Amino acid sequence: MQIEKEILEKAEQWLKAPFDSETQATVKKLIESDPNQLKDSFYKNLEFGTGGMRGIMGTGTNRINKYTLGKNTQGLANYIKTSFPNQEWKVAINYDCRHNSQELARVVADVFTANGIKVYLFSEMRPTPELSFAVRHYGCNAGIVLTASHNPPEYNGYKVYWQDGGQIVPPNDGAVIDEINKLTYDQINFDGNDAILTFVGEELDQAFIQSTIENASFNIPQNVKDGLKIAYTSLHGTSIKLIPKTLEAAGYKNVYIVKEQEEPNGDFPTVKSPNPEEPEALTMAIALADEKDADIVIGTDPDSDRIGIGVRDLDGKIKLLNGNQTMVMMTAFLLEQWKQKKGFKGHEFVGSTIVSTPMMLDVAESYGVECKVGLTGFKWIAKFINDCADQKFIGGGEESFGYMVGDAVRDKDAVASTLLVCEIAAIAKAAGSSFYKELINLYIDHHFYKEHLISLVKKGISGAEEIKQMMINLRQNPLTEIIGQRVVCVEDYQSSEAKNLITGEVDSISVPKSNVLIYYLEDGTKIAARPSGTEPKIKFYFSVNEPLESIDKFKDTEHLLDQKIQAIIKEMQLN
Repeated sequence: MQIEKEILEKAEQWLKAPFDSETQATVKKLIESDPNQLKDSFYKNLEFGTGGMRGIMGTGTNRINKYTLGKNTQGLANYIKTSFPNQEWKVAINYDCRHNSQELARVVADVFTANGIKVYLFSEMRPTPELSFAVRHYGCNAGIVLTASHNPPEYNGYKVYWQDGGQIVPPNDGAVIDEINKLTYDQINFDGNDAILTFVGEELDQAFIQSTIENASFNIPQNVKDGLKIAYTSLHGTSIKLIPKTLEAAGYKNVYIVKEQEEPNGDFPTVKSPNPEEPEALTMAIALADEKDADIVIGTDPDSDRIGIGVRDLDGKIKLLNGNQTMVMMTAFLLEQWKQKKGFKGHEFVGSTIVSTPMMLDVAESYGVECKVGLTGFKWIAKFINDCADQKFIGGGEESFGYMVGDAVRDKDAVASTLLVCEIAAIAKAAGSSFYKELINLYIDHHFYKEHLISLVKKGISGAEEIKQMMINLRQNPLTEIIGQRVVCVEDYQSSEAKNLITGEVDSISVPKSNVLIYYLEDGTKIAARPSGTEPKIKFYFSVNEPLESIDKFKDTEHLLDQKIQAIIKEMQLN
């Protein structure tokens, strides 16, 4: 196979200084013996997506390594110094259990300190939400966490947070990218200054745990907490460092941990994917729950921002819930607690995303509270908090198994979410109900909303082109009818237009542009298509709903909704 001239020239730049001898030897070997790998390693530069930058670890511009991260960090350092003149510059840096995370975190720290920026570096791996907390706790200008969330073992990543504790958003993200693009690799300063490097640990943990309890615990009696049995797995990730301690500090004693998955391990040896969105990932936790007769199963992803929940269904079997179900339960519970203990002042709000369940709007409206809906990614919910300083944020989430409780952490937070779902489950059980029954009661009050997600994996250059063409086809040949239901509206977030197909009216969409299409059918069905910003996937989101008269009608109504979703998938040829 002949190597394209542009890729070869790009790779040859890595055969000399400032790249070290090991890097040069690797590139030389790729040029001589592995042109396909060379092309994939150099055909593009890694870019920021909805959750930061993720990629396969290795050598090249399309890989996570000390040079790609160093260049990003140098650009960010330059931007921080320009944005915050005449003050002490500070950043916090955290990392997860992945291979090379600790070493890469130290590289990033050295670049910052080499540029005169003080660094608070976590002494050990910790959950991502603690980094968001640390940014505000230490009054930092920015924060970094080295993680690839739930991606496969060969991946790592780099999330950037701003001074508000939320992930970086416009205009700062674009400005940082501009700074990065101005740089060449020989302009990276790797010569760190340990005099302005501080390691943080136990003291920060205690502050974070205390804050979590203040936000996600509601002073329920100890005997109520004692009645709840919890099966928990960290899926070889960082949550083991804080979730057991947080539950213990909050008064939960009956916590059973999956021992085989307790030790942090970047290979994630007991699961195909360390993603609580995947049912297989929680198999061991479900088995433990059945052994201990636990009421609830909780599993978190490697960096502990996503949470998977399983609860006893009407037949007493563990039923895994999706992210939409857990978010409406947590939101409804928080709103009810707020109503009872504080009362609404008319300026409160909750947050959601455009591909999440429309039920969030119904639940919020029933309490007279605004639900702000933004693009996929918690950085947009954090931006709501930052932009709406005169309003009070209660909680918010998205369908991809993430939730934020209050505003102490400005990102999805599996630590606070774990405590919150335990509070909900404990109170429900003590009242003779259950988490699952309370979810059904919400469906009776607001319609039974059923959601489903399909993720089509399309790897490599050809996969990226295939995903691009799928979105082009959906735009150029828009669906007008699905399973006998007319499409009444199409929202195109790339063109910022919402077109009513019945009247022909076109309205503008005010949120930032994004490669997302949403179809609304006349029966209330919602279908969204979105390429992932961090993985080689295109995702299709389905939401259907029907009235639910009583708990006795639950199973029949669920079956009806499942049939409708499968009919849509078949007609769209996605199965």
